[in-house]
Amino acid sequence: MGRYLIEAFDRGDRSDRYATERYQGAAGRNWWRCDPTLRLLMRRHLGEEGLAWAEPYLDRLGELTGGLVAECAEETDRNPPRLEKYDKWGRDVSQVVMPPSFHTARRALMDNNFTSPSFAEQARAHGADPSALAAAWTYLLDQADIGMGCALGTGGDMVVSLAEKHAPPDVLERVREIFADGYYSGEAAQMFTERTGGSDLAALETQAEPDGESWRVSGFKWFASNANGSAFVVLARLPDGAVAPFLVLWERRDGSRNGVRIRRLKDKLGTRSVASAEVEFTEAEAFLLAGAGSGSGLGTMMKLTNASRLGVAMMGVGVARRALVESICYARAREAFGRPLIEQPLMRRKLAELIVEVEAAQAMVFDGLAGPRLRLAPALIKLRAARLGVTAASDAIEVHGGNGYIEQWPVARLLRDAQVNPIWEGGDNILCLDVRRAMLKEQAHLPFLDRLRALATSDLVRARIDDLAKAIEAWSALERSVAEERLYPLAQFMADVYAAALLEDQAAWGLDDGRKALVARLYAEAHLVDHGPLRGIDRTAEVPFDELLEGAVSF
Repeated sequence: MGRYLIEAFDRGDRSDRYATERYQGAAGRNWWRCDPTLRLLMRRHLGEEGLAWAEPYLDRLGELTGGLVAECAEETDRNPPRLEKYDKWGRDVSQVVMPPSFHTARRALMDNNFTSPSFAEQARAHGADPSALAAAWTYLLDQADIGMGCALGTGGDMVVSLAEKHAPPDVLERVREIFADGYYSGEAAQMFTERTGGSDLAALETQAEPDGESWRVSGFKWFASNANGSAFVVLARLPDGAVAPFLVLWERRDGSRNGVRIRRLKDKLGTRSVASAEVEFTEAEAFLLAGAGSGSGLGTMMKLTNASRLGVAMMGVGVARRALVESICYARAREAFGRPLIEQPLMRRKLAELIVEVEAAQAMVFDGLAGPRLRLAPALIKLRAARLGVTAASDAIEVHGGNGYIEQWPVARLLRDAQVNPIWEGGDNILCLDVRRAMLKEQAHLPFLDRLRALATSDLVRARIDDLAKAIEAWSALERSVAEERLYPLAQFMADVYAAALLEDQAAWGLDDGRKALVARLYAEAHLVDHGPLRGIDRTAEVPFDELLEGAVSF
């Protein structure tokens, strides 16, 4: 029994209705053990030998994320970071104070960090793909706390990659020391967005002036996440008007405090475990992260931004997976009209659709992170997965009814957190413009279509790939403004066919007794089939819900 007092309504014939210990959600479970779909992906990407080595680490991580990290996430949400602006002498220290719960979770994650160089080296030595294990690490973390995922992962690869190419030797050495534990160590921040917006570089106001080997950067960034980091990539305008990335550290080369001030922390809807702030630079010492002509650094940065989009997409699918598990847990325990919710036909329909959508997005994100590098993939994957996080969290609230709308239950925070994912690293419209850029400038749709054809196995999906090729050709002939207006349905069509082909490929692996073939068929029927004037209501086949459920969550 729990620690609550036994009230009069807890007794009698209806006592089971109030036995709240039956209502265990996702927290407290081992998220590796209860996720057959993740185990399937790891078996495929790691191989039997690699999985045998990695499984103890995955099992420990599943227990950690479902236990301590999930618990700390709730506490940090209630007690978010705070800013100590001045010291006792009134001097500006701009110190972000993170709550103890944040530090507890971060230490535990760093002790079990699949993204660290040392772990990657061990994985390779045992025949396990480090990129697949890093994807599993972020996937499990994001189910607990996408704010922590942002805090640990924001821009680390960008800082190190650009510094290795362009920073002076002594500064590069400092960067290497800062990131000794790998990119996902909570030391980086990207500072692009200004009050004029984040996507329109022509409106950027932060200025950079040369100062010997270094530069002096002055300006104001409006929304900078992980402001308590140690190394920042800052976009600023050069004297000739071009925009370039700069490295800014908290301390100058001589060890004195750099010209970085935090004006205030953002009072955000969600993701409270990552400190987002308004940051002012006043002649801050900076180092140009670009070569001659200033374009190379910006181009590299934009490529790395595409990688960051996959990280945000993983946050979306992580939230969606957590929402699915919470929904299933609640539907199994909650009774209405004389039987559990999970036995009600309409609830089974909702859960079945959620299972299929989550597994489709999961397939896309893991393909983007551990599969071949496709130029079109990051934008399409983020477009689908980030939005799914919002809709899945909303569905979870509906499954929980009024309880879901209450902050003491976990799903309210999921929705608050998920809402940022369609914004981070470019909203839907920006992603669509990137799809256009990739097709027109790089002909990126050609290798994308080739990949889909190599993955698809059914006549239906192959036919839709041909239709997609025709749609791209027709779109290319449109007048520019009309073509831009129709980018969104074109990108959605691409994402639909991409996910369908990936699910069919997973079914062809033959690792789950045919269940993935069921998921692939249901997804294709939902997204690629014309159901006619009756919208498919006249179909007689039932969805084999129990088979779907068994392969989605195991308790």
